[in-house]
Amino acid sequence: MERLHGKVAVVTGSGKGIGEAIAKRFAKEGAYVVVNARTAENVDRVVNEINAVCSGKAVGCAGDVSKKDDAERVINTAVKEFGKLDILVNNAGFGKDNLLVNMTEEEFDQVIAVHLKGAFLCTQFAAKIMIQQKSGRIINVTSRAGLRGNVGQVNYSSAKAALIGFTKTCALELGRRYGITVNAIAPAAWTDMTRNVPEKVKPIMIDNRVLARMVDLDKNPDEITGIFVLFASDEGGYMTGQVISVDGGGLGL
Repeated sequence: MERLHGKVAVVTGSGKGIGEAIAKRFAKEGAYVVVNARTAENVDRVVNEINAVCSGKAVGCAGDVSKKDDAERVINTAVKEFGKLDILVNNAGFGKDNLLVNMTEEEFDQVIAVHLKGAFLCTQFAAKIMIQQKSGRIINVTSRAGLRGNVGQVNYSSAKAALIGFTKTCALELGRRYGITVNAIAPAAWTDMTRNVPEKVKPIMIDNRVLARMVDLDKNPDEITGIFVLFASDEGGYMTGQVISVDGGGLGL
């Protein structure tokens, strides 16, 4: 059974990594998906790969969601192409790691802009559509770094922690009157960001998990994407304002 049959979703930052896995899973579950990334080549590749398996289920919209015009265009693409918007996944982000005393203002601002401001802009535009529908699902991608902090990531950790407060406030504002749910998920998997950590750190990342492993998105993407489907589906309609970690029982990094 397709758990998202006929739903329309926007997944930001879905040109690779976890975002790509979410977009592909949503399409397999019957959703129509707007694929977004800053790089048009990545967007086109993911759209083509989705439509090769699920014909007509994906369209692309390249753009930087930290810019107001781009964020509005991404959200409006869903309505223009598919007539509505049921699901928004705020996943866009990247890392600019550095120790606090060495971090530049630009490194701090760039990460905050994409992770936090991008989520704010997309959610604001999406909420206006969902309020009219009196329904919708908004899922924000946070991180263990936002829950516990992480050395060398004061910008990233701050953005992800702020997303948790953002999630809970949006849930309060949008739930009672409009039936819109807003939740956050903190996933952990091997992605471009995690693969690029120093080699000496990788064994620690694995050892600090109860299950003693990290998800390989190429082999087992459903271990990460399943919770996104739950929050996006009708089955997830009674959960809002929640923060769920999908990280193998992470105890540290």
